[in-house]
Amino acid sequence: MSHSAVPNPLGIHALVWAGDTSRESVDRAVSRTAQAGFDLLELSLHDLDNLDVAHARDAIAAAGLRVACSRGLAFDADVSSDDTAVVARGERLLETSLEATAALGGTIFTGALYSALGKYGLPVTGRGRANAVSVIRRLAERAAGQGITLGLEVCNRYETNVVNTAREALRLADDIGADNVMVHLDTYHMNIEEDDLIRPVLEVGERLGYVHVGENHRGFLGSGHLDLNGFFHALADIGYRGPITFESFSSAVVAPGLSNDLAIWRDLWTDGGALAEHAHRYLVTALSVSGSVR
Repeated sequence: MSHSAVPNPLGIHALVWAGDTSRESVDRAVSRTAQAGFDLLELSLHDLDNLDVAHARDAIAAAGLRVACSRGLAFDADVSSDDTAVVARGERLLETSLEATAALGGTIFTGALYSALGKYGLPVTGRGRANAVSVIRRLAERAAGQGITLGLEVCNRYETNVVNTAREALRLADDIGADNVMVHLDTYHMNIEEDDLIRPVLEVGERLGYVHVGENHRGFLGSGHLDLNGFFHALADIGYRGPITFESFSSAVVAPGLSNDLAIWRDLWTDGGALAEHAHRYLVTALSVSGSVR
Protein backbone atom coordinates (compact mmCIF):
# COMPACT_ATOMS: atom_id res chain seq x y z
CA MET A 1 0.00 0.00 0.00
CA SER A 2 1.35 3.43 -0.90
CA HIS A 3 1.15 6.21 1.60
CA SER A 4 -1.22 8.04 -0.76
CA ALA A 5 -3.92 5.55 0.29
CA VAL A 6 -3.64 6.64 3.93
CA PRO A 7 -6.19 9.26 5.03
CA ASN A 8 -3.82 10.92 7.51
CA PRO A 9 -0.77 13.00 6.53
CA LEU A 10 2.21 11.01 7.83
CA GLY A 11 5.06 13.04 9.27
CA ILE A 12 8.52 12.60 10.73
CA HIS A 13 10.48 14.76 13.13
CA ALA A 14 13.52 16.49 11.62
CA LEU A 15 15.68 15.33 14.54
CA VAL A 16 15.68 11.86 12.99
CA TRP A 17 17.92 13.42 10.34
CA ALA A 18 19.81 16.34 11.87
CA GLY A 19 20.39 18.10 15.17
CA ASP A 20 20.50 21.65 13.82
CA THR A 21 18.68 23.72 11.22
CA SER A 22 21.55 24.84 9.01
CA ARG A 23 20.81 24.96 5.27
CA GLU A 24 22.62 21.68 4.76
CA SER A 25 20.75 19.98 7.59
CA VAL A 26 17.38 21.25 6.39
CA ASP A 27 18.12 20.08 2.85
CA ARG A 28 19.04 16.64 4.17
CA ALA A 29 15.95 16.42 6.36
CA VAL A 30 13.67 17.47 3.50
CA SER A 31 15.15 15.10 0.91
CA ARG A 32 15.31 12.11 3.26
CA THR A 33 11.76 12.73 4.49
CA ALA A 34 10.44 12.71 0.93
CA GLN A 35 12.52 9.65 0.00
CA ALA A 36 11.09 7.70 2.95
CA GLY A 37 7.56 8.40 1.70
CA PHE A 38 6.37 10.84 4.34
CA ASP A 39 3.99 13.73 3.63
CA LEU A 40 5.07 16.12 6.38
CA LEU A 41 8.26 17.30 8.07
CA GLU A 42 8.08 18.55 11.63
CA LEU A 43 10.65 21.23 12.38
CA SER A 44 11.56 21.99 15.97
CA LEU A 45 12.18 25.72 16.36
CA HIS A 46 14.67 25.30 19.21
CA ASP A 47 17.38 26.39 16.73
CA LEU A 48 15.33 29.20 15.21
CA ASP A 49 18.16 31.74 15.28
CA ASN A 50 20.10 29.57 12.81
CA LEU A 51 17.16 28.68 10.56
CA ASP A 52 17.08 30.27 7.09
CA VAL A 53 13.30 30.39 6.90
CA ALA A 54 13.06 31.39 3.22
CA HIS A 55 15.45 28.64 2.18
CA ALA A 56 13.62 26.05 4.27
CA ARG A 57 10.23 27.09 2.88
CA ASP A 58 11.47 26.76 -0.70
CA ALA A 59 13.06 23.37 -0.04
CA ILE A 60 9.95 22.01 1.67
CA ALA A 61 7.67 23.29 -1.09
CA ALA A 62 9.92 21.93 -3.86
CA ALA A 63 9.77 18.48 -2.28
CA GLY A 64 5.98 18.60 -2.13
CA LEU A 65 5.96 18.27 1.66
CA ARG A 66 3.83 19.87 4.34
CA VAL A 67 5.48 21.37 7.41
CA ALA A 68 4.49 21.58 11.06
CA CYS A 69 6.49 23.46 13.69
CA SER A 70 7.01 22.70 17.35
CA ARG A 71 8.88 23.99 20.37
CA GLY A 72 9.03 24.24 24.12
CA LEU A 73 10.24 27.22 26.14
CA ALA A 74 13.20 27.88 28.42
CA PHE A 75 13.05 28.56 32.15
CA ASP A 76 14.12 32.17 31.57
CA ALA A 77 11.33 32.55 28.98
CA ASP A 78 8.52 30.61 30.65
CA VAL A 79 4.96 31.84 30.13
CA SER A 80 3.80 29.84 33.17
CA SER A 81 6.15 31.76 35.47
CA ASP A 82 4.95 34.13 38.19
CA ASP A 83 7.58 36.64 37.00
CA THR A 84 6.12 39.07 34.45
CA ALA A 85 9.51 39.72 32.82
CA VAL A 86 10.05 35.98 32.28
CA VAL A 87 6.52 35.63 30.90
CA ALA A 88 7.12 38.53 28.50
CA ARG A 89 10.28 36.88 27.15
CA GLY A 90 8.35 33.67 26.62
CA GLU A 91 5.57 35.49 24.80
CA ARG A 92 8.07 37.13 22.46
CA LEU A 93 9.62 33.74 21.74
CA LEU A 94 6.22 32.28 20.91
CA GLU A 95 5.37 35.23 18.67
CA THR A 96 8.65 34.88 16.78
CA SER A 97 8.06 31.15 16.40
CA LEU A 98 4.52 31.73 15.15
CA GLU A 99 5.82 34.14 12.52
CA ALA A 100 8.40 31.55 11.45
CA THR A 101 5.68 28.90 11.17
CA ALA A 102 3.64 31.16 8.93
CA ALA A 103 6.68 32.08 6.81
CA LEU A 104 7.49 28.38 6.38
CA GLY A 105 4.00 27.76 5.04
CA GLY A 106 2.91 25.79 8.11
CA THR A 107 -0.61 25.66 9.51
CA ILE A 108 0.25 23.92 12.81
CA PHE A 109 2.40 25.31 15.62
CA THR A 110 2.49 22.90 18.54
CA GLY A 111 4.46 21.65 21.53
CA ALA A 112 4.82 22.67 25.16
CA LEU A 113 3.81 26.21 24.27
CA TYR A 114 2.54 26.76 27.80
CA SER A 115 5.75 26.23 29.83
CA ALA A 116 9.46 25.61 29.88
CA LEU A 117 10.63 22.19 28.71
CA GLY A 118 12.28 20.63 31.73
CA LYS A 119 11.81 19.32 35.24
CA TYR A 120 10.21 21.75 37.66
CA GLY A 121 10.85 21.68 41.39
CA LEU A 122 7.33 22.76 42.36
CA PRO A 123 3.77 22.52 41.01
CA VAL A 124 2.59 25.31 38.73
CA THR A 125 0.98 28.15 40.67
CA GLY A 126 -2.48 29.50 39.96
CA ARG A 127 -0.95 32.78 38.87
CA GLY A 128 1.56 31.03 36.61
CA ARG A 129 -1.13 28.97 34.91
CA ALA A 130 -3.26 32.08 34.43
CA ASN A 131 -0.27 33.78 32.78
CA ALA A 132 0.06 30.87 30.35
CA VAL A 133 -3.65 31.03 29.55
CA SER A 134 -3.46 34.77 28.80
CA VAL A 135 -0.38 34.45 26.61
CA ILE A 136 -1.74 31.56 24.54
CA ARG A 137 -5.10 33.29 24.16
CA ARG A 138 -3.32 36.27 22.60
CA LEU A 139 -1.13 33.98 20.52
CA ALA A 140 -4.20 32.11 19.26
CA GLU A 141 -5.74 35.38 18.10
CA ARG A 142 -2.62 36.17 16.10
CA ALA A 143 -2.46 32.62 14.77
CA ALA A 144 -6.08 32.67 13.64
CA GLY A 145 -5.35 35.64 11.41
CA GLN A 146 -2.69 33.55 9.66
CA GLY A 147 -4.71 30.35 9.37
CA ILE A 148 -2.59 28.57 12.00
CA THR A 149 -3.81 26.13 14.64
CA LEU A 150 -1.99 25.93 17.98
CA GLY A 151 -1.39 22.57 19.62
CA LEU A 152 -1.12 21.90 23.34
CA GLU A 153 1.18 18.89 23.51
CA VAL A 154 0.56 16.74 26.56
CA CYS A 155 4.02 16.10 28.06
CA ASN A 156 5.19 14.02 30.99
CA ARG A 157 5.93 15.23 34.52
CA TYR A 158 9.68 15.45 33.89
CA GLU A 159 9.21 17.96 31.06
CA THR A 160 6.43 20.21 32.38
CA ASN A 161 4.27 20.78 35.45
CA VAL A 162 1.36 22.36 33.56
CA VAL A 163 -0.18 19.70 31.27
CA ASN A 164 0.55 16.02 31.96
CA THR A 165 -2.70 14.39 30.84
CA ALA A 166 -5.22 14.75 28.05
CA ARG A 167 -7.82 15.88 30.55
CA GLU A 168 -5.53 18.68 31.75
CA ALA A 169 -4.96 19.74 28.14
CA LEU A 170 -8.70 19.90 27.52
CA ARG A 171 -9.12 22.03 30.64
CA LEU A 172 -6.35 24.39 29.54
CA ALA A 173 -7.86 24.65 26.05
CA ASP A 174 -11.26 25.39 27.60
CA ASP A 175 -9.76 28.18 29.69
CA ILE A 176 -7.99 29.65 26.65
CA GLY A 177 -11.30 29.50 24.79
CA ALA A 178 -10.05 29.75 21.19
CA ASP A 179 -11.37 27.64 18.32
CA ASN A 180 -7.89 27.27 16.82
CA VAL A 181 -6.35 25.66 19.92
CA MET A 182 -6.30 21.85 19.80
CA VAL A 183 -4.89 18.96 21.80
CA HIS A 184 -1.72 17.16 20.73
CA LEU A 185 -1.27 13.60 22.04
CA ASP A 186 2.05 11.75 22.11
CA THR A 187 2.22 8.03 22.86
CA TYR A 188 5.62 8.35 24.56
CA HIS A 189 4.25 10.81 27.12
CA MET A 190 0.90 9.01 27.40
CA ASN A 191 2.75 5.84 28.41
CA ILE A 192 4.09 7.65 31.47
CA GLU A 193 1.03 9.63 32.54
CA GLU A 194 -2.20 8.06 31.26
CA ASP A 195 -3.96 4.91 32.47
CA ASP A 196 -3.92 3.55 28.93
CA LEU A 197 -3.51 4.74 25.33
CA ILE A 198 -7.19 4.44 24.38
CA ARG A 199 -9.46 6.38 26.71
CA PRO A 200 -7.60 9.70 26.36
CA VAL A 201 -8.06 9.55 22.59
CA LEU A 202 -11.76 8.90 22.98
CA GLU A 203 -12.10 11.69 25.55
CA VAL A 204 -10.31 14.27 23.39
CA GLY A 205 -12.27 13.20 20.31
CA GLU A 206 -12.73 15.85 17.66
CA ARG A 207 -10.47 18.23 19.58
CA LEU A 208 -7.46 16.08 18.72
CA GLY A 209 -5.45 17.96 16.11
CA TYR A 210 -1.96 16.43 16.08
CA VAL A 211 -0.41 13.11 17.05
CA HIS A 212 3.12 12.00 17.87
CA VAL A 213 3.76 8.29 17.70
CA GLY A 214 6.87 7.16 19.55
CA GLU A 215 7.84 4.04 21.46
CA ASN A 216 8.20 3.98 25.24
CA HIS A 217 12.00 4.26 24.78
CA ARG A 218 11.77 6.43 21.62
CA GLY A 219 13.28 3.69 19.45
CA PHE A 220 11.93 1.60 16.54
CA LEU A 221 8.12 1.36 16.50
CA GLY A 222 7.01 -2.05 17.68
CA SER A 223 10.24 -2.72 19.56
CA GLY A 224 8.86 -1.50 22.89
CA HIS A 225 5.88 -2.39 25.05
CA LEU A 226 3.29 0.20 23.99
CA ASP A 227 -0.24 -0.81 23.00
CA LEU A 228 0.03 0.95 19.65
CA ASN A 229 -2.58 -1.38 18.18
CA GLY A 230 -5.13 -0.13 20.70
CA PHE A 231 -4.04 3.47 20.11
CA PHE A 232 -4.63 3.23 16.35
CA HIS A 233 -7.97 1.56 16.89
CA ALA A 234 -8.95 4.51 19.10
CA LEU A 235 -7.86 6.97 16.39
CA ALA A 236 -10.08 5.08 13.95
CA ASP A 237 -12.98 5.14 16.41
CA ILE A 238 -12.95 8.95 16.58
CA GLY A 239 -12.40 9.31 12.82
CA TYR A 240 -9.11 11.15 13.28
CA ARG A 241 -7.78 12.48 9.98
CA GLY A 242 -5.06 14.87 11.19
CA PRO A 243 -1.30 14.43 10.97
CA ILE A 244 0.42 11.46 12.56
CA THR A 245 4.11 12.18 13.06
CA PHE A 246 6.79 9.70 14.02
CA GLU A 247 9.07 11.06 16.71
CA SER A 248 12.28 9.33 17.78
CA PHE A 249 15.51 10.53 19.31
CA SER A 250 18.95 8.98 19.65
CA SER A 251 22.27 10.29 20.87
CA ALA A 252 23.46 9.47 17.35
CA VAL A 253 21.88 12.81 16.35
CA VAL A 254 22.52 15.54 18.89
CA ALA A 255 20.69 18.84 19.12
CA PRO A 256 22.68 20.87 21.67
CA GLY A 257 20.46 21.85 24.57
CA LEU A 258 17.34 20.06 23.38
CA SER A 259 18.94 16.60 23.56
CA ASN A 260 19.92 17.29 27.17
CA ASP A 261 16.47 18.66 28.01
CA LEU A 262 14.91 15.45 26.65
CA ALA A 263 17.50 13.21 28.38
CA ILE A 264 18.71 11.57 25.16
CA TRP A 265 21.65 9.61 26.52
CA ARG A 266 21.58 6.39 24.48
CA ASP A 267 22.01 5.29 20.86
CA LEU A 268 18.60 3.72 20.30
CA TRP A 269 19.46 3.75 16.61
CA THR A 270 22.32 4.93 14.44
CA ASP A 271 20.77 4.82 10.95
CA GLY A 272 17.97 7.39 10.62
CA GLY A 273 17.15 6.13 7.13
CA ALA A 274 16.40 2.58 8.22
CA LEU A 275 14.45 3.91 11.21
CA ALA A 276 12.34 6.21 9.03
CA GLU A 277 11.55 3.61 6.38
CA HIS A 278 10.51 1.15 9.06
CA ALA A 279 8.35 3.81 10.76
CA HIS A 280 6.58 4.65 7.51
CA ARG A 281 5.76 1.01 6.83
CA TYR A 282 4.60 0.58 10.42
CA LEU A 283 2.29 3.62 10.34
CA VAL A 284 0.72 2.68 7.00
CA THR A 285 0.10 -0.86 8.20
CA ALA A 286 -1.25 0.27 11.58
CA LEU A 287 -3.73 2.63 9.93
CA SER A 288 -4.79 -0.08 7.52
CA VAL A 289 -5.44 -2.80 10.05
CA SER A 290 -7.10 -0.42 12.54
CA GLY A 291 -9.90 0.28 10.13
CA SER A 292 -8.79 3.84 9.35
CA VAL A 293 -8.32 2.69 5.75
CA ARG A 294 -11.22 0.71 4.33
